[in-house]
Amino acid sequence: MKTPHIGADTPRPGTSRRALLAALGASLVATPLLANQRATAAAAGLDDPAKKEIAMKLVSSAENSSLDWKAQYKYIEDIGDGRGYTAGIIGFCSGTHDMLDLVELYTRRQPGNVLAAYLPALRGVDGSDSHEGLDPGFPAAWREAAQDTAFQQAQNDERDRVYFNPAVRQGKSDGIGVLGQFTYYDAIVMHGDGDDSTSFGGIRGRALAKARPPAQGGDEVTYLNAFLDARVWAMKQEEAHSDTSRVDTAQRVFVRNRNLNLDTPLDWKVYGDSYHIG
Repeated sequence: MKTPHIGADTPRPGTSRRALLAALGASLVATPLLANQRATAAAAGLDDPAKKEIAMKLVSSAENSSLDWKAQYKYIEDIGDGRGYTAGIIGFCSGTHDMLDLVELYTRRQPGNVLAAYLPALRGVDGSDSHEGLDPGFPAAWREAAQDTAFQQAQNDERDRVYFNPAVRQGKSDGIGVLGQFTYYDAIVMHGDGDDSTSFGGIRGRALAKARPPAQGGDEVTYLNAFLDARVWAMKQEEAHSDTSRVDTAQRVFVRNRNLNLDTPLDWKVYGDSYHIG
């Protein structure tokens, strides 16, 4: 979502020190079990269904001022950020090509849908903030389409293809855990997965110049702070994104608390509004 409105696993041991085992044989049995438990925890990522649900709520709090992300399939408005219409669960924009890709996918699956007639107009306004050929009927058509489960699924699939899966894939490659993968996801949602200085590639490059990710032997918290510093810099380059509270009072809070696995409960603020996931 490109709108101003819309948050290394650190296992927490149950005891401060492990009790000594009474016999060497018991130790040999227990150690592999413990190692397997840690490996399972470390393997968890933002693509775990429960964590993905949290990610969607966090993004929705910033993009739509609501935790009810599924209510956003029908959302559409021009927020005046130069990207034309912003719509749907991830802020697909008529001016940034992702809305066009979405409607094309939906039309391949459901020929003759209510948005199909707007494809020529969407191709014409791609790359601009123009509404030419879209007004006055496009917003109403979008809201009608949003009642179709096939359109909802198309939104889910394009979100994953363009934003979610690349963020998780790069995060795992960099050795960062659930929270780190979320910081990548939120950045790609807002800035796009490009290589210029204010896109995700540029933000990550700016962070890598300051700190090493865990995959390169660095400290995860240090690297995440470097990434968030770079993200804030990128946000401030554009007036529409100059409010950095989605980083300052959300993601930065989780890093400061070392909640690298995004474990609940979670409390954060965006644009002055408070949110909670229990």
